[in-house]
Amino acid sequence: MDPAAQTDSHPGPDGHGDAHGFRRRGVLFVLSSPSGAGKSTIARKLLAAEPELGMSVSVTTRPIRPGEVDGKDYHFVDLEEFRRMVAEDEFLEWAHVFGHRYGTPRAQIETMLAAGKDVLFDIDWQGAQQLFQIAGGDVVRVFIFPPSMDELRRRLSGRATDSAEVIEARMARAANEVSHWDGYDYVLVNDDVESCFEGVRTILCAERLKRSRQTGLIGFIRRLTR
Repeated sequence: MDPAAQTDSHPGPDGHGDAHGFRRRGVLFVLSSPSGAGKSTIARKLLAAEPELGMSVSVTTRPIRPGEVDGKDYHFVDLEEFRRMVAEDEFLEWAHVFGHRYGTPRAQIETMLAAGKDVLFDIDWQGAQQLFQIAGGDVVRVFIFPPSMDELRRRLSGRATDSAEVIEARMARAANEVSHWDGYDYVLVNDDVESCFEGVRTILCAERLKRSRQTGLIGFIRRLTR
């Protein structure tokens, strides 16, 4: 994907440009955290509060869970189909997590950007790194820490959905994920969901207003200085 080829038609910070004719490039907004740190809750709140933000729906080989909807929560495919998509370069990024594969479909992101939406990604550090290598300055990476590893374990245990073995695997993976914090642009500690959400939303709003994203700025300056 070449983000620069799609950016001139993207709406301004309010999703529609502004009275001065400014347009901006879309934000590819990455949220990462260990499982149980509250990332999914914050993502849902952000999507509800920001109508010009759309969620990237990943493709996965893991089985569908009760209550999930194919095409909304994930695009569920078998391993053969996933391998075909990898071979035909249909993913922006993909990773192998807990015995299953997850990937971000390239066509979906291009469609969302063309429709004037910023895109929210719920991906791990490997996916964030791959996405940054492809899209560079259009990617904003935010990592969310739990208050402590003890609190993370308590949250995972409180779900009552995972076995002790799965919880131990998630804790081990969490330690690995936390070690990659320095590959992110922003880091936040989720010791209070509302406070962390407001911090994430502030980051998104500020990134939308960056001078480098305002593709209509040069024309405005030329008119201003005639």
